[in-house]
Amino acid sequence: MTPNRKTRIMPCQYVIKKEQQLVISQGWDRVTCAEILDHRRQIAKDSDFSPDFNQLVDGTAVTAIDISMVEAKTVAAQTIFSPKSRRAFVAKSPVILGLARIMETYSRIAKGREQVKVFHDRNEALQWLGIDVLK
Repeated sequence: MTPNRKTRIMPCQYVIKKEQQLVISQGWDRVTCAEILDHRRQIAKDSDFSPDFNQLVDGTAVTAIDISMVEAKTVAAQTIFSPKSRRAFVAKSPVILGLARIMETYSRIAKGREQVKVFHDRNEALQWLGIDVLK
């Protein structure tokens, strides 16, 4: 999924699995706050999207996230998903996992949301989302 390195395109993409009521977002390389927000806008405009779907964010190929703590708070507090949706974030890098956990905490504080969780293992994240195998 990694794009040609000669041109800078947004390092995020998504697919909507309607039958599983799941949005799978994937990021790679360096991701900025503006790119995260643009990614959300694209998902929200997709005719297959429902705010009640769950989300798996695969950040295992993300090398850095350029986001301030103020921006992280804002991103965590605002969501296109409903309060009943579950959102799982998967990463391998300790730095990315740490930032994701900070945003998870901001989300819980801002909305009282218990439905956002950070994982080191993709299979654990899928289990938490109630998905056995992605087709």
